[in-house]
Amino acid sequence: MGAMFDVLIYVYETYWHPEACPEPGQLSRKLSAAGFETDEISDALDWLQGLERAAAAARGVGAARGDSIRLYTADELECLGVDAIGYLNFLESAGTLEPHLRELVVERAVATGIKQLPLEQLKTIVLMVFWRLNEEPDALILDELFVETDDRVVH
Repeated sequence: MGAMFDVLIYVYETYWHPEACPEPGQLSRKLSAAGFETDEISDALDWLQGLERAAAAARGVGAARGDSIRLYTADELECLGVDAIGYLNFLESAGTLEPHLRELVVERAVATGIKQLPLEQLKTIVLMVFWRLNEEPDALILDELFVETDDRVVH
């Protein structure tokens, strides 16, 4: 699954907006030409299609109240761990991650099937949620989301 995140970062950096991203068949060919393995591409495309479905389902859903508290299920806790939940809380308290975006991040994190998701991979998921919804986080938060500053492409 870790290599899938390399594919997601490549998609993020190559296609500045989700509308610029080709349909799955063409994207698969482009990713293959870029040197990614078939399994990595398949995992990434499945994950992106799940993000598309989750984003579509989230449209029009009422936002949580600002004074509400998010309780995590056992599966979510097992996937995210304390560090990731703390990071999500940080993004929320900074005003960057609205509750509906947090829910997309949590859903997509759990969808990876990874237990104790590394923080770097959670950051990739946050980036992809912002990318898919065509939202640009604050520049300081965007800087925080990038793990490798040497390879950064700012949109």
